[in-house]
Amino acid sequence: MSELETLESDILAAISAADTEAQLEEVRVAALGKKGSVSEKLKTLGRMSPEERQVMGPAINGLKARITDALGTRKDVLKDAALSARLEADRVDVTMPLRRPPAEEGRIHPVSQVIDELTAIFADMGFAIAEGPDIETDHFNFTALNFPVGHPAREMHDTFFFDPKENGERMLLRTHTSPVQIRTMTSQQPPIRVIIPGRTYRCDSDQTHTPMFHQVEGLVIDKESHIGHLKWILEEFCKAFFEVDNVKMRFRPSFFPFTEPSMEVDVGCDRSGDEIRIGEGNDWLEILGCGMVHPNVIRNCGLDPDEYQGFAWGMGIDRIAMLKYGMPDLRAFFDADVRWLDHYGFRPLDMPTLFGGLSR
Repeated sequence: MSELETLESDILAAISAADTEAQLEEVRVAALGKKGSVSEKLKTLGRMSPEERQVMGPAINGLKARITDALGTRKDVLKDAALSARLEADRVDVTMPLRRPPAEEGRIHPVSQVIDELTAIFADMGFAIAEGPDIETDHFNFTALNFPVGHPAREMHDTFFFDPKENGERMLLRTHTSPVQIRTMTSQQPPIRVIIPGRTYRCDSDQTHTPMFHQVEGLVIDKESHIGHLKWILEEFCKAFFEVDNVKMRFRPSFFPFTEPSMEVDVGCDRSGDEIRIGEGNDWLEILGCGMVHPNVIRNCGLDPDEYQGFAWGMGIDRIAMLKYGMPDLRAFFDADVRWLDHYGFRPLDMPTLFGGLSR
């Protein structure tokens, strides 16, 4: 075998052994680079006689052409192999379930959803939203609301009190959202139409009570409001919230220090199945308390009860959420269990509206 044949055999073997384009490039440079083995052979042509050049020229150039073709062919093979490997690595199993988009991943807590529903309903009736601090004074939480000294609600077993200040005053975690009624009446002149959603705190914990829970109250103060207005508002609210065409309501006499007369409200329902159905059946379920604002409360806010009157109502947001969406245990609301929230929660972009539907 001649020297050129041996060189060609070695280079072609190296080309075939190259597994990557980087290795193939090394073979090309070693053979056809400026100092490559084939390039060095081409440089010898200038020192040959015409007769030798006539024989060796075509032989060396033919070797270069065959090496170049072999490099190109091997490069195409390696490119195809690299593409196949990449496609295999990027293969998608179309039988696997799709991952939910970001807008579908999160969930709105039922309490937040119900607050949005309440806001949509009462905003349509012309109510504004009022808010106040969770930490209150005894005056706003009890005294201004006509709670007499010695009332059981003022005791430690029902209320979370902070340590007394130097002057003897004790701050507390508000036991209801009613202090915001006082703050609203003392900060703005009637007519007043507000709802007050927020957190409240009491020393209680069982299947239907938690130390921290959510309430919403409504307040109307003007010169002409009466119980007929109150009944209409509550009836329209129940129809809109529970999404029924008709609802039966029963107003029973009761007692609250801050209203006179005071009433508890029952709504007609059906308890015959596994769930409570509002708006049908012959059973009754208490859902809220209400009444005309006590003259002492109006007077404590600097208003004349002979000139102004009004009504108020309050209900537990957590409880009406349980009634509407069939949740059996109030404590699960605060367990932060992602599985529970994924089941009972609401999609973040489904904002409740009266025209589009409160719950979807």
